[in-house]
Amino acid sequence: MRIGSMKDQTDFSVQIRWLILSRAVFGILLIISSLVFSLKENLSFFSQPVLSLYKIAACILILSIAYLFHLARFDQKLFLAYFQTIVDTFMVTAIVFITGSYDSVFNFLYLVVIIYSAMLLLQKGSLIIATISCLQYGILIELEFYGLIAPFHSRVGFSGSLDENHIIYRIIIFIVACFAVAILSGILSLQLKAAQKDLKITQQHLKRVEKMAAMDEMISGIAHEIKNPLASLSGSIQLLREDTRSGSYEDKLMQIILRETDRLKNIVNDIRLFSKPHTGNAVEIKMAGMIEETVRLFMNDPEWKPSIHLQMNLDKEVTILFDPTHFTQILWNLLKNAVQAIQDTGEITIGLKPSRTDKVYLTIKDTGVGIHPKDHHHIFDPFFTTKPEGTGLGLSILHRLIDANNGMIDFESIPGKGTIFTVVFNRMPVRGKSKS
Repeated sequence: MRIGSMKDQTDFSVQIRWLILSRAVFGILLIISSLVFSLKENLSFFSQPVLSLYKIAACILILSIAYLFHLARFDQKLFLAYFQTIVDTFMVTAIVFITGSYDSVFNFLYLVVIIYSAMLLLQKGSLIIATISCLQYGILIELEFYGLIAPFHSRVGFSGSLDENHIIYRIIIFIVACFAVAILSGILSLQLKAAQKDLKITQQHLKRVEKMAAMDEMISGIAHEIKNPLASLSGSIQLLREDTRSGSYEDKLMQIILRETDRLKNIVNDIRLFSKPHTGNAVEIKMAGMIEETVRLFMNDPEWKPSIHLQMNLDKEVTILFDPTHFTQILWNLLKNAVQAIQDTGEITIGLKPSRTDKVYLTIKDTGVGIHPKDHHHIFDPFFTTKPEGTGLGLSILHRLIDANNGMIDFESIPGKGTIFTVVFNRMPVRGKSKS
């Protein structure tokens, strides 16, 4: 598991914090359960087994405080998460040993550790923790069965009637249970993470769509009112220029007016495209091929910087229904923004992968200057730009084009580290073979 994508780092820290607090609550509950255990076994509140449980509970509480202290100061959050869960398995083994090993009622705690390791560390982490748990439990039971370690308390432990086959059978059942829980919880955690990602992107997208919808009518009206006078102005200047000597001062002024008029026409056309987006001619396209072709063209454009390293991680089989021209425009503009964000040398990574549902994720990641947090809520607003010569319509138009095709766009950015733009498309269903 890699915790590298921007906002995920903060979310991961929050998950670890909740785990630490839950562990502290468990430590308190362990003290209470120790008292119950002593009553059930008719033991003194200060007998050796109960005191040992008190010590484990104290260790859990002390470790929880230490984890909280290091969480804000330790950058390797993933290592800290693995360290905590592995230590938890040893704590569970100690509790199981004290409370009867084979007959302990706390064996289920191994499964609890595996489940929350899946939520925190996903499939790989849950399988690692399941393996460690099985090794610890199996070794503990075998050592006690063969008399290499004595039962912690004379009133708990193995019955003399248990044979080796029975012990092996119990360990096998435990191993199967641990790995079944690890696999199932890992799958569910992946699905939950994907659903949370989709939900977050959808929420942000709907907020921006609602915001833009309120501006549509006004912007469309402004574009219409500007277009006609602009055409008259351009035509009049061209007529006047015919009676002006070429190269004269007046001719140069008219050239400037015509050039700026053309620029205004382009802006008006962009405004009209923003206010009235259309789906174009949607056809079935293989995304990987379109991306590779667009990248080849872009790398021959003056905007491209040879000092930038570009790599692509593309799923070759993904297809969508989309207008090829619009798709190229979307990718071209995102690549252009990525190049402009990189000052000298850097890296751009294009990723393409399907989700577990019917979505496709196209990501463009750069190692540029990033976007300041105060600009995050305005980055898709019409006419908002941080570039000296920008019109502030590029990302707004992309947002409208993507929305018109029932897609979504979102981004994550950290100043000084880079930006990731994620475009979500609807994946074409795989055609089944017809039955004769």
